[in-house]
Amino acid sequence: MINIAARIIRHKKAVVIAFALVTIISTVAQFFVSVNYNMVDYLPEDAQSTQALEVMEREFTASVPNTRVMVPDVTLQEALEFKEKLSAIDGVSDVLWLDDIMDLKTPLEMANKETVETYYKDGNALFSVGVRTGDEVAITDSIYTLIGEDGAIAGEAINTATSQKMAGTESLYAGILLVPLIIFILVISTKSWIEPLFFLTAIGVSILINLGSNIFLGEVSFVTQSVAPILQLAVSLDYAVFLLHSFSDFRKKTNNPEEAMQLAMKKSFPAITASAATTFFGFIALTFMKFEIGSDLGLNLVKGIVLSFISVMVFLPALTLLFYKWMDKTQHKSFVPSFDGIGKFMLKLRIPTLLIVLAILVPSYLSQSHTSFTYGLGELPETSRAGKDFVTIKEAFGETTPIVLLVPRGDVAKETELVNELETLDYVTGVIAYVNMVGTVIPPEYLDKSITNEFYSNKYSRIVLNTNQGTEGDIPFSIVEKVQGTAIKYYGDAILSLGESVTLYDIKTTVTKDNTVVNVLTIGTIALVLLVTFKSILFPLILLLTIQSAVWLNLSIPYFTNSSLVFVGYLIVSTVQLAATVDYGILLSEEYQHHRRKMPALQAIMKTLDEKTFSISISAAILSSVGFILWVTSSNPIVSSIGLLLGRGALLAFVMVVLLLPALLVVCDKWIGKTTYQANHYEEK
Repeated sequence: MINIAARIIRHKKAVVIAFALVTIISTVAQFFVSVNYNMVDYLPEDAQSTQALEVMEREFTASVPNTRVMVPDVTLQEALEFKEKLSAIDGVSDVLWLDDIMDLKTPLEMANKETVETYYKDGNALFSVGVRTGDEVAITDSIYTLIGEDGAIAGEAINTATSQKMAGTESLYAGILLVPLIIFILVISTKSWIEPLFFLTAIGVSILINLGSNIFLGEVSFVTQSVAPILQLAVSLDYAVFLLHSFSDFRKKTNNPEEAMQLAMKKSFPAITASAATTFFGFIALTFMKFEIGSDLGLNLVKGIVLSFISVMVFLPALTLLFYKWMDKTQHKSFVPSFDGIGKFMLKLRIPTLLIVLAILVPSYLSQSHTSFTYGLGELPETSRAGKDFVTIKEAFGETTPIVLLVPRGDVAKETELVNELETLDYVTGVIAYVNMVGTVIPPEYLDKSITNEFYSNKYSRIVLNTNQGTEGDIPFSIVEKVQGTAIKYYGDAILSLGESVTLYDIKTTVTKDNTVVNVLTIGTIALVLLVTFKSILFPLILLLTIQSAVWLNLSIPYFTNSSLVFVGYLIVSTVQLAATVDYGILLSEEYQHHRRKMPALQAIMKTLDEKTFSISISAAILSSVGFILWVTSSNPIVSSIGLLLGRGALLAFVMVVLLLPALLVVCDKWIGKTTYQANHYEEK
């Protein structure tokens, strides 16, 4: 390490210039990375809805209706005119309305009331529209231009368009709030006004390089774009703090700044490596998710941790030595109050802490797995037009979710039986198929292709069902199961289904399986790193129990507050919180191990808490601030839920590390000594 450090220091100007050039190139490159807001694209290829979408695009020109458009105060004739204008908008592939279900020459009073009111009620017309994916912003803007201020749009397309529009603004807003807050926290923890800028520059460079390197991936998910840069900053800022604090310590022992930096790099390398390794392997677990939003985020975070580590160990020493005189000129008195005596106070709470944690641990573990989950984007805030429109349409028409069935073409009698049975299912308000719209008497070959192509391809028959429920939840998912089960009775596994509720049902199935895999991998890999770091069997178990308790408590709160939780956020945070906050426990445990070789357990833990509580609180404050600012600034429910869980989780982890972990270390001291290789614990004679 000394040889590598010497080379970096010797070529410090070249190192800084090289990093500056790479950063500039990466900053430009990131603007050529596209952001994908379509969650369907991240389902595995063997998912039923993924296969169905591929077949649908190949076999039919029609798309799945994914948007509802309401036009108020119109007559039937005016509604038909709006339908034509909607159909003419580029990117709108299908517009379904009442005239597709029944002959409008028939008086509405004689028609089925439920069917009519699905599309036309109290002078309001509701159209089911298919919007091309990838161009949601332009298409929904065109629809708004057509329907005016009084019209409303709800559904997948407008949710995606709104998220896209707000993403850039919200990221900027989060940065404006976050950077001054982090600078303030760092100024408190250092003795130089300029030193926090060194920290932020080192990590900022690695973030920009990471964002630019995504050009080799082509695109990233909206979750990655919103969360990865801020998470990378929060979890890797400690590396820079470790190095520069060590540099400051060695400058008190030598007048040569280069020698001080060499010694600082050597001393801080093991601590930074251990911290990076736990986070690295924790994020690696996300890359094993079959729902690829998780693996996309995991890959970016893994890249980010590696780049932050390189930046801190290579770029930061070179930068610091070029400008260390600025640090000397901007010294200020310490703002940190004395923490002497806090260890003694914390230890007095060890028995109550153990009793409280034991009392809540099992309920927290059980309740966090019984929280009600959502699997899509969820509802947008009512402050946005999309949120208001959703409420407007829901109040006027209730909820409507279409499901498309693709069944093998050929057997008209079987298809008729299937359609008849589908029409009797609960919550199904209408079924659109050739056999009930056109009839079985007229062969498709005798009709114009513009009619038959809506229903038939060379291999498949297309059946559209309308349901009066939302896109997700117990009832919508049971509808998907019943529709699929009914079709399988007639056609076996040859059937395919798609639609927003089907997609969310597949996401639920996929991420539920991912949950087990990711949690086992996260805990297993971090335990292995801790085993190597501490050369102990009991230390990793105590550390994991401490942080995992905070994770369970954090994820159980939605259950006790009777609020739903976005499952993707739950899954990601259950991994990220463990990987990011286990560092607090490592820092405290390493210091305790060091003191335990010189003094009894109680004295060792009191001295450790006196020395390390402030450092841990700074790390927790930064990570918690990042989380809460994401929560406050993001309108995207997935990103917002990740922020809330992360902010709350960092605070809970801090509490557990300074209260539960010391209690466990003292209680288990004898067994720790026996299960640790060369523990060399101090023994009173």
